[in-house]
Amino acid sequence: MTTTDHKKIGIMYVVSTLTFFVAAAVLATLIRAQLAVPENSFLSAHAYNQIFTLHGTAMIFLVIAPFGIGLANYLVPLQIGAPDVAFPRLNATGLWLFVLGGITVFAGLAAYGGGAATGWTAYAPLDEFFEGTGAGQDLFFIGLLLTSVSTILTSLNLLVTVFLFRAPGMTMWRIPIFTWEIVATAVLVLMAFPSLAAAFAMALIERHMGGHFFDPAFGGNPVLYQHLFWFFGHPEVYVMILPYFGIVTEIVATFSRKPVFGYVGMVIAAFAIAGLSLGVWAHHMFTTGAVSNPFFSAVSFLIAVPTGVKFVNWIGTMWKGSIVLTVPMLFAVGFLLNFLIGGITGVMIASPPIDYHAHDSYFIVQHFHYTIGGGSMFALFGALYFWFPKMFGVRLGERIGRWVFALLFVGFNATFIPMGFMGMEGMARRVYTYPAIGHLPLLNAIATFGAGLMTIGTIAFFVDVLVSIRRRAPVEDNPWGGYSLEWMTSSPPPEFNFHALPPIRGRRPALE
Repeated sequence: MTTTDHKKIGIMYVVSTLTFFVAAAVLATLIRAQLAVPENSFLSAHAYNQIFTLHGTAMIFLVIAPFGIGLANYLVPLQIGAPDVAFPRLNATGLWLFVLGGITVFAGLAAYGGGAATGWTAYAPLDEFFEGTGAGQDLFFIGLLLTSVSTILTSLNLLVTVFLFRAPGMTMWRIPIFTWEIVATAVLVLMAFPSLAAAFAMALIERHMGGHFFDPAFGGNPVLYQHLFWFFGHPEVYVMILPYFGIVTEIVATFSRKPVFGYVGMVIAAFAIAGLSLGVWAHHMFTTGAVSNPFFSAVSFLIAVPTGVKFVNWIGTMWKGSIVLTVPMLFAVGFLLNFLIGGITGVMIASPPIDYHAHDSYFIVQHFHYTIGGGSMFALFGALYFWFPKMFGVRLGERIGRWVFALLFVGFNATFIPMGFMGMEGMARRVYTYPAIGHLPLLNAIATFGAGLMTIGTIAFFVDVLVSIRRRAPVEDNPWGGYSLEWMTSSPPPEFNFHALPPIRGRRPALE
């Protein structure tokens, strides 16, 4: 409870995000159970609205984004040869604000009228006038304000740590790609998160103090909320993907037995993505008529270029390498295959004419899940299998791990490929039931079956963790033959990370 050790705080971040992941997965299972058949009455409309709101909120704000920040808490000081982060007590403050914020969001379920039921975007005026938005909606705003403050504090801490606490010889052009991606992510957080805090604070003022920022009857404008939210919301997508780009880079280079191909290009691409992401927010608003569609379409197309550079670099790293298909490498390859689909569908809906057709349909649901679920979530599992021996001195099981990957990969694609076709057949997102027309019953049944496979795969992962910890089979300090500095210390590391640092003369100190 009182520790300031960055490693313990990082592990508590990871455990907290996995706890919220379980809660979000249960909610997702309920969503797919409701949509398994047409005209289903398993859930009421209001119950469904609460469930899908909290599912999206948990996965975005309490799982994917904070897992990357939590892993950075653990790894960044180790990768740069620092004894701890720059501000240890601020680091602990960030952790407990995050935990408290997550609990606050879910506490809304116990409030009169239930939890937040306006979607994870909480659009105005829906968040003000909808009959179910009582204390649960207030707790939603307050909890996410706490988590946003937590993320800002931790990002500041990580930036100062990287710039000022590197070991002798660890120049900026020698730090691992994961740490570079965290630097880009932290800069993005500082630029984008204040906009979210402003939008939520204005919504609370409007709900309880008559602010009327978004009420046209009093001169307000609900589109203002969309601008404020999406100026945060689209950079947030890259807050949820840049750390995972770093994870995949570390895994691919390690198990290809080669240096990272195009190291400088990787770094420049990360900052190009971060910079361009601040100029694409209004592609979520093509259908409002309130934004310049050609401009935001062009920037949205452009941001695919540095992402494509990363794909070339990953493929170049694997090209003619001695590839070892361990479980982390399988998840990295799964990430590449899934995220490619997410990227291609993203380029499609960056075109306003296509977006007009696909907007608010299940095509958008498919696109978003392929980027954050098929992308970030697969990299998340890869990170757990890759760095688990370093954190706990125990290696997760390869045999069970392969089953986990297979179940998640097959289940994920069975769940979300049909959603693209649902969207093309006109199924709207955020609806709690649908008519038995066209292929919708079959497509939804397949998606629910796929969600079941993913549930089994997730359970198998936690079984793997329990079995491995119970066996406590000893593992060497560098079981994978990793090249970065964290593999040069014991597993798990001592209190101040290193008993002695090796001379750092290049980008792969553990091998050099």
